[in-house]
Amino acid sequence: MSLHEVTSFIQAARDRIASVVVGQDTVVERLLVALFTGGHLLLQGVPGLAKTLLVAALSKTIDLAFARIQFTIDLLPSDILGSEVLDQRTSEFRTVKGPVFTNLLLADEVNRAAPKVQSALLEAMQERKVTIGKETFKLPAPFLVIATQNPVEQSGTFELPEAQLDRFMLCHRLDYPSKDEEREILRRNMALGVRREDRGAVARTEFDVLEDGPVGSTEQVVQAMEAVHRVHVSETFLEHVVEVVSRTRRHPSVELGGSPRAGIALVKGSRARALIHDRDYVVPEDLFALAEDVFLHRMRLNYEALADGRTGEGVLREILTELGAE
Repeated sequence: MSLHEVTSFIQAARDRIASVVVGQDTVVERLLVALFTGGHLLLQGVPGLAKTLLVAALSKTIDLAFARIQFTIDLLPSDILGSEVLDQRTSEFRTVKGPVFTNLLLADEVNRAAPKVQSALLEAMQERKVTIGKETFKLPAPFLVIATQNPVEQSGTFELPEAQLDRFMLCHRLDYPSKDEEREILRRNMALGVRREDRGAVARTEFDVLEDGPVGSTEQVVQAMEAVHRVHVSETFLEHVVEVVSRTRRHPSVELGGSPRAGIALVKGSRARALIHDRDYVVPEDLFALAEDVFLHRMRLNYEALADGRTGEGVLREILTELGAE
């Protein structure tokens, strides 16, 4: 598949998602970056910003198997991975696979589950295989986890530690739509109407708009993943990546900076973003566009910086400004 064919497929996918979700172009781009690089994505945003709708729209647009898990305090690892069940007729154990066996897994409010459950999911994300009883099963390919966190209502939650946050390639923070976008959201919602069901009717929602067939196949996703690896990365770009990662570790306000995994994520993400923007080479704009999503969940400020009211965003912006000025 040529670069033009890949970008045509990507544009068709973005147009289809845009027909369901108003705005959120940057989030859609991050979803595709994660999908084409085999990384995982953490979304942070208040309820009602269409996080679930976005992921469902992506799965319907590209013909991917989709599963959703609502994380709660009483969730068990077996509820995610699966378990062995005794068959009463044969008196033998049979394996029942959990919802993790899918292409696109939405882990809703992942910080509401106990650490044991979080660890089970994150291990599956890292190793892409699951052990149930004495048997090990490979997860489907492609396999992408999109987890969400609610930045409000922190009571009864278990914050993901830095070591587990580091396994997410990107962490994107969703913002409220603009006034024009919100007006369009209301217009589309008013036009949905009702759907007759049995002898009654139910109000249609945005999820009912997802009934159209996919515009792309899993094979096209694979070809896009292969195209990402053909995107050229110059030595100068690599030097810039190494420098920004190094500066996050050396900055006087930072206690914990980016790991080597941060540099890998930045290069991979930049290559995918270049492809999405119809380029076969990366440019500094890719680095600057993805820096916050790559670094902020991997950085921890020291006590003095927090006492002075500094934020991770401000420190990272300072680092990037210095880099851009050189």
